[in-house]
Amino acid sequence: MTTKLILDCDTGSDDAVAIMAAALHPELELLAITTVNGNVPLENTTDNTLRVIDAIGVSIPVHAGAPRPLVRPDFPIPRHVLNEGREEFQKMRLDFPDPRSTASGRNAVEVLIEHYLSDEGPETVLVAVGPLTNVAAALTAEPRLAARIPRLVIMGGARGWGNVSATAEFNFWVDPEAAAVVFSAGIRDVLVCPLDATHDAPLSRAHCDRFDAIGTAGAVSTSLMVRQRIDTYPGSEHGTLDAAPVHDALCIAALVRPDVITEWVDAAVTVETGGLHSVGAMVVDDRSWSPLAHNARVALRADADIFADVLSEAFSA
Repeated sequence: MTTKLILDCDTGSDDAVAIMAAALHPELELLAITTVNGNVPLENTTDNTLRVIDAIGVSIPVHAGAPRPLVRPDFPIPRHVLNEGREEFQKMRLDFPDPRSTASGRNAVEVLIEHYLSDEGPETVLVAVGPLTNVAAALTAEPRLAARIPRLVIMGGARGWGNVSATAEFNFWVDPEAAAVVFSAGIRDVLVCPLDATHDAPLSRAHCDRFDAIGTAGAVSTSLMVRQRIDTYPGSEHGTLDAAPVHDALCIAALVRPDVITEWVDAAVTVETGGLHSVGAMVVDDRSWSPLAHNARVALRADADIFADVLSEAFSA
């Protein structure tokens, strides 16, 4: 049986790999893609998504969503300030031909509500690999969705560290209020793939050689994007890196091969919405005596070779 999913993303290069894996793996059925403001502005995340699906020759509905965070007018630090000097790592426009496909014209939040209230909803996993604005807006507008979403897989957060600040990962930092809404909604099955797990399973130049040998559009495109991530990842200026995390695609691998996650904790997860140094920080409370109920499973370690196996299976199909 295949796993049905909707992918909510802010398409940069790691989202692009996730899209291709979800669209091409024989054990997955990607029903729709919803886009959100994040890595790049909404216009670009939507355009990049269309470029990716056209490049691999699939037809999947694409629905644009939130152009800004749920409550805040902008990021805690505006994007142009945050990304200054790092434009090559997070490109506004991915290196694919101009898209032929167009977005649906329907709002992503409306699509999520309609789908999860339909008969097909309780059979569809929701995978959210960008800021959680669309998901939070849907849950706020229609609280019944929390009981209708059978499983939510999130790329976001980190346990005790961050990549955009000392304490916060980018997706949660961009829209901490949205993340807080999602974790408090009561969805029964939540898997979080934070930086702890994604950095533990980086894709290497050797994995890229393997993708190149497969030779399909998805495989070659993934090789090019992963190599670009390796070459431009923070730290690459201190010497040639052999590998880099491809965060969002790990969520897709976990749907096909749960054993890609090699260590996790069940915990009460909350996200800080205030604090000069802690906004967007994910708090993972796995104490046995915690007064808070566990609301998520948090991945801590992952296997890079299993991750690469899943991608290879998708691109060879």
